[in-house]
Amino acid sequence: MAVARHGREGGRHVETTFVVPLWVDLVAVGVGALQGALFAGRLKERRIDLLGVALIGVVVGLGGGLLRDILLNELPVAMRTNWFLLVAVGAALLGMLLQRLFNRLNALIIALDAVTIGLFAAIGTSKALLVVGVPEIPAIFVGIVSAVGGSILRDVSLNLPIALMHVGSLYAVAAGAGTVLLVALWSFDVDIVIASIACAVVTTVIRLGSVRYGWSLPEQRAIGSWRVWRRA
Repeated sequence: MAVARHGREGGRHVETTFVVPLWVDLVAVGVGALQGALFAGRLKERRIDLLGVALIGVVVGLGGGLLRDILLNELPVAMRTNWFLLVAVGAALLGMLLQRLFNRLNALIIALDAVTIGLFAAIGTSKALLVVGVPEIPAIFVGIVSAVGGSILRDVSLNLPIALMHVGSLYAVAAGAGTVLLVALWSFDVDIVIASIACAVVTTVIRLGSVRYGWSLPEQRAIGSWRVWRRA
């Protein structure tokens, strides 16, 4: 839950109150931790014990929010109540215990992962805009970091190539599109709840589209080849 000090009305900033429902934050953390534990559990080539899997789940579930609050120079919200760590640990343990079941529901997990990215992007951008009052461009950056921070910390912890850099992931692109839409709608005085929902939906759709249809940005090598061809 957050009480904002800044808002917009008629093109000018005014005092307002903005509340992020606790259950929304907890759902995002729980799904992120579950996905992180499942990811770690599938790494057969690495010997990770149960504690390690649980820790990766917690890192994924809480990483984005921690980075967001560090950027905003605030006490991490996960440190303000018992629920965040309990939900993250519980979801990670659930992922470990029901690994085989969840592996059969891979499509559902991918969908939930995409929704989680959208939720973190919306929460991060909204908090930056309304609670802290940062300008629009930095708010977009905070939202993107909030969305992809957990997966970055996961890959760094496991000494893996960062998935964010891979062709076809579109994690940051999806979060960027959603957060830009949120800021644009908010700038036109659209209610922040509606703008946040739009952000989550757009982010989710783009991320799922990249998985289903292979959407991706051009590879660096392809761009380089095009430049060579143009010179010729």
